[in-house]
Amino acid sequence: MRAVAIRGATILGGVLLLASCATPPPAPLAPAGPPPLTDAQIVETTRAAGRDGVELVVTPLVDPHVEDLRDRAEAHQAAGKPKKADADLLKALAITPDDPDLLQWRAELAVLRGARGEAEALAKRSIALGPKSGPLCRRNWTLVKLLRESRGEAENATSAAAMLERCTIAPPVRM
Repeated sequence: MRAVAIRGATILGGVLLLASCATPPPAPLAPAGPPPLTDAQIVETTRAAGRDGVELVVTPLVDPHVEDLRDRAEAHQAAGKPKKADADLLKALAITPDDPDLLQWRAELAVLRGARGEAEALAKRSIALGPKSGPLCRRNWTLVKLLRESRGEAENATSAAAMLERCTIAPPVRM
């Protein structure tokens, strides 16, 4: 009986010795950063960028037909129908094909439809045709930056962020 007890203790000691030599399991990897933004979050962040600002904004007069189509597009978008909203914006662009605001709006709708490549192309066209400062400029470059970040293009996102900073021009200091 004593031999069994000694043998059991020896085996137990050997197991404990081997267990102490084992390497601990690897620590779980820390997440690389915040989770990627959803399509809806990208659009909301983009629109918020257009609401911030202190500059004077001059907007052109809008054709009444285009205004009606914009109103319809807004209603469709509010109802969660981005495809119908986009159809109305296409009709509006048939009347005013180079309207950078309509192009940017279509870019945001493209994100909601899951067409991110189309969204970036529309935003770039809006950038080319639109103002180089102010709310629309911020919406353009915010969208481009977020789309590039979502694809993991850090260098290109940094470039878009630099362009975004140029969109806000500080007002003159008044004394």
